[in-house]
Amino acid sequence: MSPFIILAVFVTVYILLITEKWNRILASLAGGVAMLLIGAFSIEKALFTYIDWKTITLLFSMMLIVTVTSKTGFFEFLAIRLAQAVNGNGLALLVVFSLLSAVGSAFLANVTIAMLLVPILFTLTKVLDLPPLPYLVMMILACNIGGTATLIGDPPNMMIGQAVKHFTFNAFLQNLLPVSALILLITIIIICLIYKDILIVREDKKLLLRGIEAKSYLKRNNGLTAAISVLGLVLAGFSLHPVLHLDVTSVALAGAVLIMLLLEKIYDPEEILREVEWGTLFFFIGLFLLVGGIEEAGFIDEIAREIMKLTEGDMKTTAFVILWGTGLLSAVVDNIPFVAAMIPVIEEFQEFGMVDMDPLWWSLALGACLGGNGTLLGSSSNLVIVGLASKESVKIKFYHYLLIGIPITLISLAVCTVYVYFKYIIPFVGH
Repeated sequence: MSPFIILAVFVTVYILLITEKWNRILASLAGGVAMLLIGAFSIEKALFTYIDWKTITLLFSMMLIVTVTSKTGFFEFLAIRLAQAVNGNGLALLVVFSLLSAVGSAFLANVTIAMLLVPILFTLTKVLDLPPLPYLVMMILACNIGGTATLIGDPPNMMIGQAVKHFTFNAFLQNLLPVSALILLITIIIICLIYKDILIVREDKKLLLRGIEAKSYLKRNNGLTAAISVLGLVLAGFSLHPVLHLDVTSVALAGAVLIMLLLEKIYDPEEILREVEWGTLFFFIGLFLLVGGIEEAGFIDEIAREIMKLTEGDMKTTAFVILWGTGLLSAVVDNIPFVAAMIPVIEEFQEFGMVDMDPLWWSLALGACLGGNGTLLGSSSNLVIVGLASKESVKIKFYHYLLIGIPITLISLAVCTVYVYFKYIIPFVGH
C-alpha cells in the first residue's frame, strides 16, 4: 500500500477534526475504517496490535464506576465542600482544581483523574454560575503536567521506565518533579491572567454557597457507602501498583463489576451501561487505527531515524532535538506509539559510542508528556475531558484550545530546555 495514500487519509481526518466539519466520532471512525479498506493493515493487526484495548477497558471501567458513584451525590458533596473552603472565589477554585488535577495525575492515570474531577467541576460551576471552560482547559493542562512527574503518571513514562532498568519510581520523582512543579506554577499564573475577568463570582452566589449544607447532597439509600468503598478500593489498588503488581486496568475492571454487583438492586446494570460515554470509546478506537496506519507505513520510524541523522550523535543537539521533536509531534500524534518507536532509536545511540544516555531518556519523557498539551488530540485525558464536557453540552473548540495549548507547550519546552541543559548537559560535558 502506498504510504502517501495512508498519509493522505491521516491528514484528511486531522483536518476534519480540527475544523470540526464532521462529528469527531464519525471522522475518527471513518479514518480508521479507511485505513482498513485501503489495506494499511489487516483486520487482525487492527484488532490485536493497534487498538489499545487496555486503555479502552480502563476508560470503560472508570466510566461505569464514576456513573454509579455520581448517582449517590458524592461528587456534589465534594464540590460544595471545595467551594466553601475557598469561600467561592473563582480564581482560588481554579488554583485548587489545577493542584488536584496535577497531584492526582502524578499518582493515578490522568484519564481516571479527569473522570473523577469533571463531574465535581460541573456541579461547582452551576452553583456559582461560573463558565466551565477555563476550568476544563486548566484541567487538561494540569493533568498532562502532573502526569509528567512520576513513573506511573503517564503511559510514555511507564514505557521508558521499562526500557531503562535504573529508572525507578524515585528516579522519576527526583528528575522530573522539580521541572514539572515549575511548569505547573507558570501555567497556573498564565491561565489566571487570561481568565481573571470572567471568573468573578457574584456576592449573592457566595451567600447562597455559605447557606448550602454539603451533607444534604449525599443520598445514603442510593448505595453511597458501597459506591465510595469500591471507589476507594480501586484508587488504593492503583496506588499500590508498585507493591501488588496488579495491572491498573484489571483493578478498574474488577471495581466496575463489583460496584454493579453490589448495587444491582438499586441500579439496573443495563441502564448504567447505557450511560457509558460510548462515543468517546469509539473515537479512541478510530484514532488508534489512524495512528496505526501511520506507524505501519513507517512514518514514525522514519522520523526517529531522521532525528538520529540530524544530530550526528552530539549529546547536546540530540537531547534538544529529542525534547523539541517529541514535544511538537506528541501534540499531533498520540505520544504512545511515538515513544514506542523512539525507544529502540535511543538504544541505538549506544552503538555510536554514547556513554551516558540518561539526558536523552529524560528529554524523551519530558517532550512526550508535555507535548500532550499542544492540541486536544495530544493525549488521552484531553479527549476524555472533551467527551465529558460535550455530555454536559459544553463544547471545547479545537482551535480555541490551540490558542492556549500551543503557547503553553512552547513555554514548557523552553523551560525544559534550560533544565536539561543545566541539569544534564553541563555535568555531562564536564566529564
